[in-house]
Amino acid sequence: MPGYDTTAPQEREQHTAPVKILVAGGFGVGKTTLVETISEIEPLRTEERLTSAGIGVDDLDGIESKTVTTVAMDFGRLTLTDAGVVLYLFGTPGQERFWFMWDDLLNGALGAIVLVDTRRLDRSFPAVDFFESRGLPFVVGANCFHGEQPYTAEEIGAALHLRDPNTPVLMLDARSRTDVRGSLLALLDLLIAKAQAPAAVSG
Repeated sequence: MPGYDTTAPQEREQHTAPVKILVAGGFGVGKTTLVETISEIEPLRTEERLTSAGIGVDDLDGIESKTVTTVAMDFGRLTLTDAGVVLYLFGTPGQERFWFMWDDLLNGALGAIVLVDTRRLDRSFPAVDFFESRGLPFVVGANCFHGEQPYTAEEIGAALHLRDPNTPVLMLDARSRTDVRGSLLALLDLLIAKAQAPAAVSG
């Protein structure tokens, strides 16, 4: 398929390092879409239809057309041959009743993308707080629904009250493979910079 690495899996494994990345954010911000957009394999989805049982539990304000939700995780894979890594993407469930799974998904992760919808920014605070409290590096991806984003990266970062003002805030469309790939590369750059920082200080 165009744009995908067609190297045999066993050959890829000899030349690439595995990197676990989490894709997190509030309910309905586009996490499943992002994983589906970029995965080079058929992504694993654990979606269930929203039913009347979720009334009063799942907040559908602003996303009334949403009919399914992730109840465990999404999983996809992307090989970046030039970077020498294969990314394993784990999309977290967004609803509060499934947040207990986040610590399990965190095990072995090197970084995260926190996807936000600026129309419902308050739903992204828990994900930001979660990764900041656990010291996991992350970038913020502001999902531009309908290709529009009325706020600047600086405004979004300020509204999220990021502890580290240097946390990257990126504009992306979760349906665009180019945008998603760019956000993953930005996260890798952040991870490399943080890994090199102690060496630079000690040197």
